[in-house]
Formats: sequence, C-alpha cells, structure tokens
Amino acid sequence: MFNYRIIGLLKRELREKLLSKAFIAMTLAIPALMILILGIQMFLFSFDGDENTKLELVTESQELTQSFKSEFEELPFIKSKYYSFEYSTKSKSELKKYLEEKKSDLLDEKLAAIIFVSDSAKTNKNVEYYSKTPNNATITEKLNSYVNKVLVNNYFQNKNLSEADLDFARSRVGFTGFKVSKDQQIEEEGYGNLVVSYLFTFLLYLSLIMMGQMTMQSVMEEKNSRVAEVLLSSVSSKEFMAGKIFGASITGVFQMAVWLIPLILVTFTQIFALPQEFSFSISIGQILYLLFNYFLGLITFIGLFVMIGAIFENAQDAQSGMWPVLMLIMIPFFIAMSLVRNPGSPIALVASMFPFASIIVMPARMTIVDVPIWQFAVSIILSIATIFAIFPFAGKIFRVGILRTGKKPSWGEIIKWIKYKY
Repeated sequence: MFNYRIIGLLKRELREKLLSKAFIAMTLAIPALMILILGIQMFLFSFDGDENTKLELVTESQELTQSFKSEFEELPFIKSKYYSFEYSTKSKSELKKYLEEKKSDLLDEKLAAIIFVSDSAKTNKNVEYYSKTPNNATITEKLNSYVNKVLVNNYFQNKNLSEADLDFARSRVGFTGFKVSKDQQIEEEGYGNLVVSYLFTFLLYLSLIMMGQMTMQSVMEEKNSRVAEVLLSSVSSKEFMAGKIFGASITGVFQMAVWLIPLILVTFTQIFALPQEFSFSISIGQILYLLFNYFLGLITFIGLFVMIGAIFENAQDAQSGMWPVLMLIMIPFFIAMSLVRNPGSPIALVASMFPFASIIVMPARMTIVDVPIWQFAVSIILSIATIFAIFPFAGKIFRVGILRTGKKPSWGEIIKWIKYKY
C-alpha cells in the first residue's frame, strides 16, 4: 500500500503541518484556552447577578404570611438587602386584580416577581411565580428550600413533632455514588470522570473540525495554485490523496497526544493531587484506544474533507459540501454531551459503536461506565470497514475534482464522476 512516493508526500505534509508556526502555536494554545474557557464557565456559574432583587410574597392567610416573614427576615442575603421582600395577604380573586396593578412594575423589572402561596400549597406545595422571566432558576432555586421549610413547619404544626423530627422532614435525600466495576474494588465516585468525559468530547470535536478544515483549505490552495497538477505529474491521484490524509491524521494524533499530557501526568504521577471529589480513574489502555480510535476517525473525516476540497475552489462554495460532514461530527458531539444524564441509554450504547459517532461517543462513554472489550472491538472493526467502504467513492471524486476548474459543479455531475470507469 505504501511506496516511496506516498512516503515522500507524507514527509511533505508532516513538514508543512508539524513544523508550521501556526500549528505549534495552536497546539500549545488550545490547553490554555480550555483552562480559560473552564475558568470563565465556573465564574459565570458562580455569578448570579441578582443583587438588589425585589420580590413580593402573597399568601391567603395572615398566619402564613407571618411565618414566611419570620423565616425570611433571618436569612443573611435578606438581612444584607441582597434580596428585599414585601409581604401581603390576599385571596385568589384579589390576586388577579393585584397582578394587573403590578403589571407595569413587573414589565419594567422594578419588581422581579410576585410569589403567591395559596392555602392549597400547605398540602400540595404548589407555589405560583409571576414574573417577566418565570424561568429564572437563580431566584427560585435560592428560595426553594426556605419556602419548603415554612410549608413543612406549617404542615406539621400541632402534630406534636419535635424539632429533630421537623429537621428530618425538611432535609432532602442525598445520593452518594459508589462505582461497582469488574476489575476494581467498589469506590466512591466523584465528579472527576464526568469532567474527563467532557474534556474528551470537546477535544475530539474541536480537533476533528480543525484538522478537517485545515486539510480541506490546503487542498483548495494547492488546486488553485496548480501545485496539485505539478505533484500529479509524478504521483497518482490515489497516492496524492493518501499522502494528504495520512499526513494530516498523524499530525492530528500527535497534537491530541500533546493535549493529553497533563491528563497523563495527573493520572500516573504524584506531581498533581486533586481533591477527592474531582479524582478520576483512567487506564493507559483507554488512552491508547482513544488515540487509535481518533486516528481511524481522522482518516475517515479528513478523507471526506479532502474530497470536498478537491470538488470546490473556494471556502464559500465548499460550505454546501461541508454541512453533511459537519453534521456527522456535531450529532455525536451532542450525544456525548447528553451521556452525563444517562450513560447507559440505548442511544449512547449504539452511538458508541456506530461508524462516525464512535470517534467521539465511545471515549466519552468509557470514562463513565465500564465498556466490555467486545464493544471496543466492534467500534474499531466498523470504523475500519467504513474507511474501506467510502474511500473508493471519495477517491474517484478526488481524481476528477482536483484537476477540474471553472464553474461550481452540480451534485448531479459529482455523482457522474463516481460512475466513471478507470
């Protein structure tokens, strides 16, 4: 399969990509960028931006209003005027008229919300929340436990329960996860493996798109500058295509290996120590699988991007051809992101072995659940079978497209290229 001409093209690709300043800068900048993005995300999650929020609490009984007032006025964020409350007592019918009176204040955001606790809420805990932005979870999540406390106190009032009984009734159920695996002891599971799952998903998604577009742009430049014609005078189109694909794939795997170095240092050395809740476990076999699986994915996707680069002469025309390929990357990305909610879902199971999707979904899944060896084998076999299935078609399109100039070809013409006999 490999001959000296392909190896020569491979060396040229590696020299152009691996040694380019842009590639080196990008390889070193991406981990720093990821840390920056995570830092910004943590800041945004910790920043509520709800200071000086004005709320009004309405109940149907004076007794309940007084209970809420007594409870809320002891809260630190209300004492410090971070939130301010007004209290009133109104019936359900009076509330409708009152909402009309307060409508302009709600729309102008002079008043963030009116919280209505009806008498029925004493037994069913259904509280009505009237606001311009009723889905603002910042306010409702902050008040939920305190509203629940008042309703629980009210429900068990006059039932001769001790304060300890009431504290137990007010408290929520806490789940502590313990991972049961075949080869390891049962251990408490923190959030570390979820973070690693996210990390793999983002890195694979980012790298597939980046390497694919970079290679596609390279093919279009060589086509427009006639460099492709010069190269094709000494090598075949198959050799030219193979050199581009393997050169970019090796470059991509090298870049991914560099990005994984911090993870490897944390896992297999004592240089860094993480808090218990952020600790994670990953084996060297899983890292090697990720790199090999990613190499197969790069060959598949870069082959498609190279084919698109050969068809079109500029990035604008290439958009129509890129979208189907981008969808094959984006859909697995969304599946991998949803794994956190249910890693054992049938969609995740099938996608982790399905061609194209397995490149992103399987690495994300294997960090959260124990994946049987046969599923790894199936994903690799199907990925290799996909490469052999699509490359004869991609090669025919590349052979015609790389030498074709002039107007943008129609999809009907491109299908005819596949039917050509060589």
